[in-house]
Amino acid sequence: MKATPKRSQKLDKLRNHPFDLLVIGGGITGAGVALDAASRGLDVLLIERNDFASGTSSKSTKLIHGGLRYLKNLEIALVREVGQERAIVHEIAPHLVRPEKMLLPLIEGGSLGKMTTSMALWVYDFLADVEGDDKRVMLSKEETIEYEPLLRTDILKGGGFYAEYRTDDARLTIENVKTAEKHGATALNYVEATDFVYGDDGKITAVTCHDRFTGESISVKTSHVISSTGPWVDELRTVDKSMTDRHVFLSKGVHIVVSRDRLPLKHAVYFDVPDGRMFFAIPRLRCTYIGTTDTAYKGDPNAIPTYQEDVEYILHGTNLIFPGANLKIEDVESSWAGVRPLIYEEGKSGAEMSRKDEIFESESGLLSIAGGKLTGYRKMAERVVDRVGKQMEEDGKKLKQTTTKEIDLSGGPFKDFAAVLAYEKVIAEQLEAASLTADRAAYLVSNYGKQSPDIIKAATLRSEGTDVGRLAAAEAAWCIEHELALYPIDWVERRSGRLYFDMPSIEPILEEVLAVFAEAYNYTEADTQQERERVHKAMKWVSEFEPAPEGVVVPEVVEG
Repeated sequence: MKATPKRSQKLDKLRNHPFDLLVIGGGITGAGVALDAASRGLDVLLIERNDFASGTSSKSTKLIHGGLRYLKNLEIALVREVGQERAIVHEIAPHLVRPEKMLLPLIEGGSLGKMTTSMALWVYDFLADVEGDDKRVMLSKEETIEYEPLLRTDILKGGGFYAEYRTDDARLTIENVKTAEKHGATALNYVEATDFVYGDDGKITAVTCHDRFTGESISVKTSHVISSTGPWVDELRTVDKSMTDRHVFLSKGVHIVVSRDRLPLKHAVYFDVPDGRMFFAIPRLRCTYIGTTDTAYKGDPNAIPTYQEDVEYILHGTNLIFPGANLKIEDVESSWAGVRPLIYEEGKSGAEMSRKDEIFESESGLLSIAGGKLTGYRKMAERVVDRVGKQMEEDGKKLKQTTTKEIDLSGGPFKDFAAVLAYEKVIAEQLEAASLTADRAAYLVSNYGKQSPDIIKAATLRSEGTDVGRLAAAEAAWCIEHELALYPIDWVERRSGRLYFDMPSIEPILEEVLAVFAEAYNYTEADTQQERERVHKAMKWVSEFEPAPEGVVVPEVVEG
């Protein structure tokens, strides 16, 4: 395999160019940090040892939401901040962060009564400054059934209806990375930070990096370092010899995906399960996904399995509230399992631990940020870059204030969500005119926004292959050129989201996509076979479930 000229140029810059800030970790927090810092004028390098968003940032519930359940723990400041952030992130990327009305059914023996729910949703709206039609509405039993006919009726008492936002966390991460690059940042995936270099004063002056694509080791000079590595944040604190008693606790969350034909919901539903947790069931194009679990995890964060017990637990809770669906394990098309990197609190379970973020600063100057929620990534980035500003003040320099709430992410801008929906119709017309599948319009716009016409144009230049294959091949080639897709699995899983949301679509287009990567990176036949097997292994990993080994914590099914 051979690197593209663009990647080679970036590696040259790492070898020869000193940076103001090196950000380690290419999840949503690191991507947000890179954009925040670059837009303030810093010369930024962002590195990720795997692919961007390959960890927690592609395995969340994929909601930009205010965390209604955190009101129970009286985390008022957190709910207020992320509640307000919902609107900001929607405004800067309405094609990616889409309004999602949420139905909260109230059931006998549930965790919330009608009065409690009404008050909680009122407080939720108040804290988040919700206005107009997005304000909460309380529903009678009959109205709730009309909103969602699949709900179980014998225990239903009524419901609440309120506003949230749905996203694709991996796409949100990647568009933040690309927008950071537009502001001057340099970003590279598959580059791992392995060690730190210190000056005479004990401060970090460089980071030793390993390019996992070429095998090369590079010492990158930098004035400041932020670690935003999520589940791996304590690894780098250990390398830096700055670990303390405050450490990360990993809580495993699993989601499963079924065809929308098997669970044809009209709205997203947030519902009780018998053990006291709550699940989301969220329709998305051709599928519905459901989750999540919450169990302590002590295994490898790079390979988090979905066990048979995880799936059975989610299916059981779902079938109790949607009995007509009668979902079985063979209905599960795909799944994902990730870990929440929470700040450990003695005596609390993962569900009880705060979702607040925390910044650790070592004597070497290393800043590590952990905890937090997807919704709050922009404010997390602002806070940790502000800490860089304090470090800069010690050297007599001053950092500008953040402006990221006013920066549209790549793929935009759109005036509002109505403009997004109108644009989908334009893209459908372009697809039809190009003799491509018009039903891919919503998919293209939700992934790429106003970048979609470039993909369609490239597809029309391909004379061979099926209609769906030509479009997929053009999309993959565009992601290689513009989104640093290095391996086919990068596109299958994180650029396109097909591994999770559209598993049946992969096999028909896989050979054409492999050919695109083979041409871009000079694959041998052996390379192509290796990447083909890698995709098939990933498909098996998310769709076939083994029982958990003895001693591993799994969720327990509670009858109800």
